[in-house]
Amino acid sequence: MRNYSSPSLFKKLTRKIARKNKHKTLLLISFFSGSIGTIGLLVDQNVFAQQQIQIAKSNIGKSSGAPFSEKDPITFQADNVSYNSKTGEVTWAGDVHIWQNDHVLRADKVTYNRTTNIATASGNVSMVEPDGEILFTQHVQLGENMREGVMDQVYALLADNGKLAANGARRTGGKVHDFSRSVYTSCPICEKNPKKAPFWQLRSYQAIRDMENQRIDFSDTFIDFFGIPVFYMPFFSIVDPSVKRQSGFLIPSINFNSKYIGAYTTIPYYWAMNQWSDLTLSPLFATKTGPQLSAVYRARFNQGMLRVEGGVADDTANKHDWTNAWGDKVKSNGHGAQGYLFLKTEWALNENWRYGANINIATSADYMRDYRINGYGQDTLNSNLYLEGFGEGAYSKVTMQGYQGLNRGVINDSDLPFVLPRYTYSYFGQPDALGGRFSFDTTNFVVYRPTGTNDQRGQASLNWDRPFDTNIGQKWLVTLHVDSNIYRSTHLYQQPLYLDKNGTNFAGQALPTLAVKMNWPFLRQFKLGDTTGTQVIEPIVQLIAAPHSKGGRNWAMPNEDSLAYEFSDTTLFALNRFQGTDRLDGGARANVGIHGNWAWNGKQVDFLVGQSYQEHVTKNLPRNSGVNRHMSDVIARLRFAPTQYFATTARTRIDPYSGDITYGEGIFNAGFKHFGINGGYIYEPITPYYYYFGNPFTAQGPSSLYDRKTSELTLGASTDWEHWHASAFGRRSLSRKQNVSIGGNAGYRNDCFSMDVIYLKQYTMINGDQNSDTVLFMLTFKTLGTFGING
Repeated sequence: MRNYSSPSLFKKLTRKIARKNKHKTLLLISFFSGSIGTIGLLVDQNVFAQQQIQIAKSNIGKSSGAPFSEKDPITFQADNVSYNSKTGEVTWAGDVHIWQNDHVLRADKVTYNRTTNIATASGNVSMVEPDGEILFTQHVQLGENMREGVMDQVYALLADNGKLAANGARRTGGKVHDFSRSVYTSCPICEKNPKKAPFWQLRSYQAIRDMENQRIDFSDTFIDFFGIPVFYMPFFSIVDPSVKRQSGFLIPSINFNSKYIGAYTTIPYYWAMNQWSDLTLSPLFATKTGPQLSAVYRARFNQGMLRVEGGVADDTANKHDWTNAWGDKVKSNGHGAQGYLFLKTEWALNENWRYGANINIATSADYMRDYRINGYGQDTLNSNLYLEGFGEGAYSKVTMQGYQGLNRGVINDSDLPFVLPRYTYSYFGQPDALGGRFSFDTTNFVVYRPTGTNDQRGQASLNWDRPFDTNIGQKWLVTLHVDSNIYRSTHLYQQPLYLDKNGTNFAGQALPTLAVKMNWPFLRQFKLGDTTGTQVIEPIVQLIAAPHSKGGRNWAMPNEDSLAYEFSDTTLFALNRFQGTDRLDGGARANVGIHGNWAWNGKQVDFLVGQSYQEHVTKNLPRNSGVNRHMSDVIARLRFAPTQYFATTARTRIDPYSGDITYGEGIFNAGFKHFGINGGYIYEPITPYYYYFGNPFTAQGPSSLYDRKTSELTLGASTDWEHWHASAFGRRSLSRKQNVSIGGNAGYRNDCFSMDVIYLKQYTMINGDQNSDTVLFMLTFKTLGTFGING
């Protein structure tokens, strides 16, 4: 075995041949990196390929991945090296290794003929490229300074597990590889029977790999499944698997929607503008409406990013008027020239501050529905501009917000606010000399409504916590807390407040609170057969003292962030059980609870039961809120996981006077190796829309919703067997005695291919669209893309 490094003995042996042609010897590696051949034989080379990668890494050492160079040394290793001065041939024989930078060639024999200017490699030829691509062949000849060449029976492992094979290959001009009778796939090859056809493959009469433009063009192509031709394409082109970004047409889609758009197709074009930005254009053509052109522009910079998505269309789909939740006739507004714009950008000012924008607007909700624009089905499109900063224990953000209503069944655009601006600051300090921590929060805003209340708020919350433990295991927490805010408002008689107030009003409130909380956990171990488990019983007591807040509502003050009230296990020990700070829980109260937990061998039982006792009853709440009396409803939570195959969590609230359930919810999931089932249930005596629907002081307001219960059940099941999978779900409103939605999917998936059929039926109405059905059929070929049919 001889090991030489150029320049040394290699130079002496080849004399001026080496000086003239030493860089050409390694150029053959560049050629071979893209060749292809019969895929069935590739499996025999897999172990060998891994060995070549390891050899390349060990030989390269500190290689940089640089391209071939006339200046960088070429290192070779062979059992025998000879030079024939009569014929002008340099021959390496016996386990030949040649490498430069990250390029590696291995063969049984390599010969370069100075007279004919032809380089020949034969016998178990393999090439490794810096990106991991590997080529196998038995014989190759290169000429014309390595720009021309031919090989037979070519096999290649490409990037992203791509496999390319051909009966023969020809290189032209050093830039184009022409393959005859080629096959391409990204599926694994059967190890037991390498000649067995893969799950799918592209089988072409000719394939041309353009190294300069980094594409592979196939002509007269069949897509085979298990060796059986299914689709035929006269011409098919893909980006080279080694390329992450390349301009060109993407996979087109053919879709169908019977209601609004009919049969339609999109033909996306991707433009890689430069290394940091790209543009995707997607023209859409439909049978029931006019065309649309949409585009997505993306860019990344050193200090920020930008994403702009938009579209314009001539919407001619037929529409009908419908009736919304207030009984008003709603006319369609999505006819003719339509468009949308979604913009997201973010930039760093320095390591602590950044600013950005999210702009989302559309000409109409009907247009978004007709063309299935992303975001349709939401209640609103939200836009904002913001500046935010991060510090040690501190956060600050100022933002301007606007909204566009999409669900015209319950939202009028003129009722939606503009927040100009909103400022938030939060600070959490380090432990002080007394062992406590101070925190400060403020949220201030200016709200403008075209129709409705306009107001400006200043708000501040101060908090100091001091935890300590006793020798008998008690864990204490003393809290001093102050909530305060001040409002200036006009048009209080309009939505969403409907108060009997005219002109300009000033109002404010402040609520100091002292709270003491004690947790006393008792821990023990227990034996259950051969298993050791732990048990925790933890009594919890909390005393809260605060001035009476007069029902938690100042009737001269707006209410922007405390529309909902939740009394549950998550808020039992909260100082304020309202969302936000416009309404506050005042008065003296005691909260008690007991928490228990048993855990053994991966199994668990966990529960919490609690109740609140209050001196002052919070008024003006729904009668089923749970805190309408001095003694609140009993709240309970239970998590039960007796085996690894089943777990459930349930929550409930019970009226202690009548025994009625005022709230209930539960979820469960059960599963085995190939099957799973899950479900959920929720019950509430009134609909959640109570908090948002209409004037509370009229018969048409929330009082009319007291008898509209929420009682819904959701069930789902899923299964998988090897590569097959399926799932189904259903959601039914028991109180309305009708389905809400049903759906399911079934499909097949392996390492190189996936197929899914998805169905969804929606029974609820959004903007007059009711009982809609969606069917989606998708085929995904790894390294090729996704084909989809949507109905």
